[in-house]
Amino acid sequence: MELSHHISRNPLLNKTFHLSLKIVELYKYLINKKEFIMSKQLLKSGTSIGANSCEAVSAQTKKDFIAKLAIARKEGSETEYWLNLLVFSGFLEETNIKSALQLLHESMSIICSSIKTAKRKLEEK
Repeated sequence: MELSHHISRNPLLNKTFHLSLKIVELYKYLINKKEFIMSKQLLKSGTSIGANSCEAVSAQTKKDFIAKLAIARKEGSETEYWLNLLVFSGFLEETNIKSALQLLHESMSIICSSIKTAKRKLEEK
């Protein structure tokens, strides 16, 4: 199966989609270890980043674009919290989350930059 053209061509959507896949992988691993609460929180916040980024790309206005990316940014912060908590509580090893954190930081960099640019363009009008 091929990734949709819409997602594969957009760097943010591509990164956040692959982040979501990593989060789902971690979720499955945690469920097998009988960890159900934090894993569900991680699944929700980690996949929400991509969903909100996708909504932002399809936004009808700059304000809506900024609002959706702001939600993605908040979900990114929450995802990092759950990843760290899962490591420090012993459910995951740092090596388990390395690639997810890398994708998360790259995604957050694009999101923050996009918000900043969109706000500047909105103020120029």
